Amino acid sequence: MDFNLSVFKEPRGVMRILHLVFSICAFATIVDYTGIVTFNFEDKHVNFEYSYPFSVIFSENLTGCYISISNDFSSDAKFFVATGVLSLLYSLFIIFVYAKMDEIYKTNKNYPLYDFLITVFLAVLWISSSAAWANGLTGLKSATSYPILNPEKCCKVIASGYSTLNISVILGFLNFIIWAADLWFLYKETAWFQGAQSSNNGEV
Repeated sequence: MDFNLSVFKEPRGVMRILHLVFSICAFATIVDYTGIVTFNFEDKHVNFEYSYPFSVIFSENLTGCYISISNDFSSDAKFFVATGVLSLLYSLFIIFVYAKMDEIYKTNKNYPLYDFLITVFLAVLWISSSAAWANGLTGLKSATSYPILNPEKCCKVIASGYSTLNISVILGFLNFIIWAADLWFLYKETAWFQGAQSSNNGEV
C-alpha cells in the first residue's frame, strides 16, 4: 500500500497532525483525572473520591457534622470528551485520505468542500464544548471546595488540586484556535476559492 507523505509538508497536512495530538491531549486530561476531598472532623477523617464524568454525589453524617455534595457536571464533561473523540476519529480518517487518496482529493471538487465544512463543524464544537466545560469546571471547584456543611464550618475541607482540569480547558480553546486556523488552508482547496481565482484571472 503506497502512501504519499509529501502532503504532510503542506500546512493542511501539518495542521491535521496537530489536530490529532491536541485532541487526544484535551480529552485525556479529563478522563484520567481523579480528585479527592478530605473532611477532617475532630479525630475523624473521611475521603471522597470523584472522577470523570463528574456526577458528584456524596453525603456523610459524622457525629455533630453533616456533609453533603450533590452536583452533576457530567453533561459538560461528556460534551467536551465527545468533541475530542470525534476530532480524533476525523483526524485519523482525513490523514489517511491525504496520504492514500490525495490525487482524488485534489481532482474531486466535493472532497475539499466536505473537508472544509466538517472542519468548520468541529471548530464550532470545540468552542462550544470548551465554554461549557469551563463553566462546568467552575461549578465543580465550588461544589468540592465548599460543600454543604451542617452546622456551617463544622469540619475542615481539603480539596485536591485542579491543575489538570485547568489544562484541559486551555487545551480545549487551543484546539478551537488550531481547527479554525486550518480553515484558510482548506478553503484554498475548495472550488469556491479556485472559482474566485479563475474569475479574477479572467478579468485581468
